[in-house]
Amino acid sequence: MKFRGARVVLEALKNDGVKAIFGFPGGAVMELYDEVLSAVDAGNVRHVLCRHEQGVAHAADGYYRALGEVGVGFSTSGPGGTNLLTGMATAFLDSSACLYVSGQVPTSMMGTDAFQEADMFGLTLNVTKHNYKVTDVQKLPYVMKEALAIAQTGRPGPVFIDLPRDVQQKEVEFDPNMTVNVKANNNSLDTTKIKEAVKMLLQAERPAILAGGGVLMSGAWNELVQLAELLMAPVSTTLVAKGVISEMHPLAMGMAGFHGRRTANFPLINSDVLLAVGCRFSDRVTAWQQSVWSKTQIIHVDIDFAEIEKNLPVDMYILGDAKKVLTEMLNQISNVEMNGKKLEWSNKVKELKEMCDCNLEFEDVPIKPQRVMRELSKVLSNYKRHVVTTEVGQNQIFAGHFLKSTHARSFLTSGGLGTMGFGFPAAIGAKVAMQVSGQPDAPVVDVAGDGSLMMVCQEFATAVENEIPVVIALLNNRWLGMVKQWQKLFFGARYSATNLGQVPDFVKLAEAFGAKGEVVVRPGEIREALERAIKEGVPYVVDIKTDPEEDILPMVPPPKGLNEMIGGRCPPELVERCG
Repeated sequence: MKFRGARVVLEALKNDGVKAIFGFPGGAVMELYDEVLSAVDAGNVRHVLCRHEQGVAHAADGYYRALGEVGVGFSTSGPGGTNLLTGMATAFLDSSACLYVSGQVPTSMMGTDAFQEADMFGLTLNVTKHNYKVTDVQKLPYVMKEALAIAQTGRPGPVFIDLPRDVQQKEVEFDPNMTVNVKANNNSLDTTKIKEAVKMLLQAERPAILAGGGVLMSGAWNELVQLAELLMAPVSTTLVAKGVISEMHPLAMGMAGFHGRRTANFPLINSDVLLAVGCRFSDRVTAWQQSVWSKTQIIHVDIDFAEIEKNLPVDMYILGDAKKVLTEMLNQISNVEMNGKKLEWSNKVKELKEMCDCNLEFEDVPIKPQRVMRELSKVLSNYKRHVVTTEVGQNQIFAGHFLKSTHARSFLTSGGLGTMGFGFPAAIGAKVAMQVSGQPDAPVVDVAGDGSLMMVCQEFATAVENEIPVVIALLNNRWLGMVKQWQKLFFGARYSATNLGQVPDFVKLAEAFGAKGEVVVRPGEIREALERAIKEGVPYVVDIKTDPEEDILPMVPPPKGLNEMIGGRCPPELVERCG
């Protein structure tokens, strides 16, 4: 079959099972969007017109994170492409499988500083897993097939294609059965190392597990829980891995790190053997003093060799897909002897978890964000499937601490880049993922801060016009809360450029776009407002007036270690025992 290049793009996406595209057209993708119309009319794909290319990138990312299928975003050349960059970097640092395609000026005009020309190939080198500049239409069918495979093979990541307009116009033979040879770097497991690791874990008196995003990407959450139960090992998670073990499980200790929970950090630095699966040991997890990890033997499982000892020395590493490694570990474990030391450790961790069951029944006005998380957890517990996204700042960490996540792919947040403005368009992408996968009634809620929401508020139009009923639970304290918190704690409460003033009225803003909303000022109003928002079936903002003086604590102050957390409402006994 012979197609013009623009149609090759759509045919390749169809063959890969892509159900949705997020995009914003322009002059350099006229042919591509002509083919989009044909594909939509044929029922092959759904197209969502976003209102900014950053929204395109985040929506595609949210789609992938919620569904586990490649997210796709289109833009025009020049500023259209450059507007994708923040979203691409966000996807790259959190290992999201996305394919981004931008138009480009015709090949004959490249390098002439033509209208809306930008070197997108060069600009995307450091924020993508792989990128292409396609100057020969004969190569396009293979590039499309290979790009989709690379995005989803091994450690997932975003792939970018720079597509000149004349390449879209020219014709080429397209073979839908074409094959490409894309393999993960490490297809074979080192069973000897796995056997040694299992031996270490079985002999450990104080075993613990740190689960990272790799558990999520590989779909290894069931194996993780099985292994933890066999070993009676407490499980702490990174922020992006929240939900890979139900936080109602007795072994789930919560989110670890310098903004994490005391009970989640305690096992990491007090275990004698720590199994870290699919995590990067970033500064968000390790804090600033590595010496506190020295008494723990660390076994690091990761699919990417580049992450081994990049940030923290380890005693053993195993290269491989998390699901495959954990499955092999389970196969090698026959029984676990619960000796006195191991039982003592298990009981101690259980006691700490019970002590950390915070009272969140705050009746204060302005509202405490912890109470919002409690009420949201209760509302969402009524739904078998739901998704929560977050913006970045205090809202993100309040959700990380106090929202109860019970299943994988239910908590989507920008962990690596920390991108304000991620949550709302990611929620749009996640809701589309629910709609196209036969789960249209699954609620999707963005836990937002007022600073973040202002960065992407134009996406209300996207949600309204495309009938994507997402809910925004807005923690509105009229400050850039996390920056203010650091200014209070470490800069003598000198508040520089962090007060956001009194505008806008977020309910009126939503209504101007055709969405709905309401203001909540009392704790007793939160749950009913959230329930109404979900049941209304339209984009809806719940503007919750929260206390600007309520900081998200505990935290590790620089340059301290995980054993030197400060603040919080933890019981004194818990603080004494955990540090």
